[in-house]
Amino acid sequence: MAITQQRVDPEEMAEWTEAEVDVYLMGPFDGGIPGLVRRVRRILDVSQRGLAALLGISQSQVARWETRRTSPRAAMVVEMLRLAQVRIDLRHRETGALVEPMRDDGGRDRAKRRYPAHVDLVVTGWWVPRDAMMSGQHLRWRARSRRWQVPYVRYHRTWKYVLRRVRGTPVDHPAHHQLVAEAHHLDEVREERRRLALAARPGSPTPPRPPHGLLTA
Repeated sequence: MAITQQRVDPEEMAEWTEAEVDVYLMGPFDGGIPGLVRRVRRILDVSQRGLAALLGISQSQVARWETRRTSPRAAMVVEMLRLAQVRIDLRHRETGALVEPMRDDGGRDRAKRRYPAHVDLVVTGWWVPRDAMMSGQHLRWRARSRRWQVPYVRYHRTWKYVLRRVRGTPVDHPAHHQLVAEAHHLDEVREERRRLALAARPGSPTPPRPPHGLLTA
């Protein structure tokens, strides 16, 4: 039985084991968000009205926090901790590893929207419209996207959980410049494969390697 409150019903306490009674008498108990607000006030040595003035809110709102009628927004909690010069680290319960917020400069799609937080991204080259493949314009579009630094980003779907079991869950989404760098790397890998394939042909001289960006839109 987990004891999470200091005041209990005497009839309920009569059914406790001796160990549970010892835990109850030892105290203190976690005050939760109300206790955190009171701790901040104690560190800053201010009243409810004083904390409200620092946060730009009403005194009644601080009182509602401390009586559990409402809870402060996350941004307000961060501001209170900043005022008290206190930092809270989030850590994994089992490993103790530090858990940080996802990066603000993570890659975005062509509409400047963030990619869904739960997906894993993979770069397959430079972005090309679907209809360009049918019209034979894919080479022009590929060169254009390379010039504009627009990589083609897809989601891992079928292999997502398999890859996570092997490599672990990615900590974050790559930034845009990292996605672009991956697309450039794929260009270099494909060009090297093409060069080796041509060199392996009997009697075929190795053609000079054309500079990137020669094909323009």
